[in-house]
Amino acid sequence: MGNIFSASEIVELGIQIEKNGMVFYNILAKQSQDDKAGDVFKYLAGEEEKHIAVFKAILDKVEKYEPPKIYADEYLAYMNALASEHIFTKAGQGELIAKKMKNDAEAIGAGIKFEEDSIVFYEGMKKVIPEYDHKIVEELIAQEKDHLKKLIDLKGQI
Repeated sequence: MGNIFSASEIVELGIQIEKNGMVFYNILAKQSQDDKAGDVFKYLAGEEEKHIAVFKAILDKVEKYEPPKIYADEYLAYMNALASEHIFTKAGQGELIAKKMKNDAEAIGAGIKFEEDSIVFYEGMKKVIPEYDHKIVEELIAQEKDHLKKLIDLKGQI
């Protein structure tokens, strides 16, 4: 079955996703030719930074937690597959991708994809973290959905 992540490793991937997102949006804010787009990117970078702190707090609790055995093997394999498809789980990818963006429209499209992938990943994360942390992750998902809406609205204006 290959490398299967533990619950704590999945939360660490969430931290990496947010770190890459923060770098990605910070670079886009500096590269942007449109003031409104630059402001949205700067706001999103700040939001990603807040999410890192939340995931670090979850990580402190989840290291001692094991998901129910009936789910563990299958679900951790599923999360492994999701992580391998999410480019922002790899260190340095936020900067690499941001620097390849040719214009604001392309950057917004990449941001939309990033937010959509993050929502799917975090929905899956709920299955391998303690139930008492579900509400926290659900709030992060709601914020990611709000980020997605901001980017879609911005796309319509650019």
